[in-house]
Amino acid sequence: MKPTLLMAALAAAPALVPLPAAAQDLVTRNRVGLADAPNTLTFRLTAYDLYSSDPATSEAFEDLFSDFIEARPDWKIETQLQTGNIGQEQARLLQQTQAGRGPDCAMIDSSRLALFKDTGVLQPMDMVFSEDDVADLFPYVREAVTNEAGEVLAWWWFTDLRVLYRDTSVVPEAPQTWAEAQEAGLAAVEAGREGLLFNGGRWEGTAFDWLANFWAQGGELVDADGAPVFAEGENREKMLAAIAYYQNLVESGASPRRVTAIDDYDAFTAAAAAGTASMFVGGNWQYGQLRATLPEEQFANWAVSELPGPAPDQRATGTGGWTIAALSEDEEKRRLCGEIVKEIYAGPGNAAQGLLPTSAAIYDQYDAYDGAEYDLFAEALENGVARPGAAIYPEISNQIQIMLGNVLSGTAEPEEALDAAAAAVQAAYDRQ
Repeated sequence: MKPTLLMAALAAAPALVPLPAAAQDLVTRNRVGLADAPNTLTFRLTAYDLYSSDPATSEAFEDLFSDFIEARPDWKIETQLQTGNIGQEQARLLQQTQAGRGPDCAMIDSSRLALFKDTGVLQPMDMVFSEDDVADLFPYVREAVTNEAGEVLAWWWFTDLRVLYRDTSVVPEAPQTWAEAQEAGLAAVEAGREGLLFNGGRWEGTAFDWLANFWAQGGELVDADGAPVFAEGENREKMLAAIAYYQNLVESGASPRRVTAIDDYDAFTAAAAAGTASMFVGGNWQYGQLRATLPEEQFANWAVSELPGPAPDQRATGTGGWTIAALSEDEEKRRLCGEIVKEIYAGPGNAAQGLLPTSAAIYDQYDAYDGAEYDLFAEALENGVARPGAAIYPEISNQIQIMLGNVLSGTAEPEEALDAAAAAVQAAYDRQ
């Protein structure tokens, strides 16, 4: 799941930054390489990098793509931009691929990767990625990009995660548990600041961020067949415990009631800039935003730590990000797709944007990851949990959003809200 600033850039894709004159011949708005190159690869990508509205980002990727295609003069890459509606775009990509009309290579959101795997449209790229490359991936990434035969069906080139941000002048020690987070929030309120902020409005970020509390207890949303099981047996108790955590934060005053209207990570950065925030659950990318937004002396007070859990040894964090996969059965196109990932995105592209690599070794290869915060991010990723790729997940997320909204607003009790969510999800599952 990308941050809101990047989503805004994607939605504004038509207003692209003019390309430097040196790159005009090899990088255009819909092509990389010479127009008369004899071989063509179609690549459906997002506007987060090559076509980013941020000049520094687009220029960095123009250089990477130019070097890549100069080494392959017989090829051109015809680029196709996705819009900002991830759900619709990914559904369209899958439908077109199944009908034989999809691109040769494409970016696939990590939350949809398992669905693409299950449909059998992903083609192996083992000729590019070695066993050592695969072994160096974080465990949840390795499992996601390979099949039972060990074939590499995609490459998850960057990830993100959720962490706890805190102003150390107000919250000097990082809360390790839910109880400590509530205590810290109440102390911040006593000091005249808002307590713990989090997404509580109606959007995917609310469900995804909150699910870390469910996953920290070992909860499972679906079974091996993709059927919803989050309201059954032990999962039900873990759901109710996670709901109670957020409910207690709001009802105690440790979190302001306005969290029920927050549906944008930028709200946290704005609150930090205004000097009203003491803590918030945010994405790793917001560290750079805070550094760019706050005065140096104010930014120096902010620190990151792992999300608190029900107990100090129970931790989880939701992980998102994008993958790149080959959809063509042509071996040369599959190879080229994998080489695009390996030579442009996984490593150089990560460092160019400060995006978190999925390979542990990359953190040591680039100066961009020298900060202490990246050590924390890498450590937290060991507890990373990806959203299940089951087809029912979007409806689970939708119902979790409704459930939390009803509980936090006081219009429903937790058990009542959970039962309603489970019934709605089951009905949707039965219709599939």
